[in-house]
Amino acid sequence: MTHTSPIAKELTVGELARRSGVSTSALRFYEHEGLIRSRRTSGNQRRYSRDTLRRVAFIRVSQRVGIPLTEIAEALSILPTDRAPSQEQWVQLSENWRADLDRRITQLLKLRDELIDCIGCGCLTLERCVLINPYDVLGRQAPDRAGCRSSEDLTPGPRPRRAPRCTRSTAGAPTPAGRSRPVRR
Repeated sequence: MTHTSPIAKELTVGELARRSGVSTSALRFYEHEGLIRSRRTSGNQRRYSRDTLRRVAFIRVSQRVGIPLTEIAEALSILPTDRAPSQEQWVQLSENWRADLDRRITQLLKLRDELIDCIGCGCLTLERCVLINPYDVLGRQAPDRAGCRSSEDLTPGPRPRRAPRCTRSTAGAPTPAGRSRPVRR
């Protein structure tokens, strides 16, 4: 079992995974996408600098609030890769994101309030709800058929019979058609 000394300058992929709470496959993916970097040993093993922990924490928090990896990579690109970023560089990254984060917060608050209004009115229609889906062509064509799955469902005439869902049934239990199966003795 390998133990990392508290003053180790580099971490293996397993150590970085344990300390960051991110799977090794995710770390390899982050590296492939240019979000983090490693050096290779003579045995071709990855070694990460300790400051990679901070980068991984930043990536995780950013992803948790819905920021795409491309934007995270763009933000991290201002940080040096050959040494640990300074506090000033992290502050700069934060300032670069402030306006975008404020915009996202405003959008989320608006969405929360609109959902409350929409759920409160109970209509979920294009005419009355504040949440409008301009691409809901089927809803405009047949508003009384809201919830249709496809344009096929809107065609007049008999619908094709769908195969019943089969579940394992025991004697006396309902069959797929809903009738009870006789008990054999």
